[in-house]
Amino acid sequence: MDVTLRIAQDPDADALLGRSPLAALVGMLLDQQIPMEWAFKGPATIAQRLGADDLDAHEIAAYDPEAFAALLSGKPAVHRYPGSMAQRIQQLCQYLVEHYDGDAEAVWRDAGSGRELLKRLQELPGFGKQKAQIFLALLGKQLGVRPDGWQEAAGDYGQPGAFRSVADITGPESLAKVRAHKQEMKAAAKAAKAAEREK
Repeated sequence: MDVTLRIAQDPDADALLGRSPLAALVGMLLDQQIPMEWAFKGPATIAQRLGADDLDAHEIAAYDPEAFAALLSGKPAVHRYPGSMAQRIQQLCQYLVEHYDGDAEAVWRDAGSGRELLKRLQELPGFGKQKAQIFLALLGKQLGVRPDGWQEAAGDYGQPGAFRSVADITGPESLAKVRAHKQEMKAAAKAAKAAEREK
């Protein structure tokens, strides 16, 4: 895997995401409750603090949990909740070591269909259905991983020309569109809640 991504809006961080399947998975895992660019810059920050140019599932899985949490907590913190995210990243890496010999790309390398790939992604610790579908859309749209039925399995996120998620970010302009879409969704959810309360 060696593609040019522009999700983190940081050349070094994006270069790592484009060549490292594990970095891409970790970025997706971190993508909650913080801005998308911050989440996807996280893997590069972690690698740098580990003194490496890539992430290694075996190394992270075996890392002392307190030391790993401290690594993510250093300023600037990798996430708003560095302690709990450190735990989640280690759980993800332990799962990859146990089921895929630490090879993140093996999760999708031989997936026979979009449905099978979605199932595999949903089995990863920290990946619910929505996160799995977004990552599947990212694989299909930007990383050239397109098993039969991948767009259907990715749901709305698989639609071409939709600016719904990180799968659609290719630069600052598309980032702004995705952010606007997310804000619209939040506003709609808020309005629906308010309407529900008034009943």
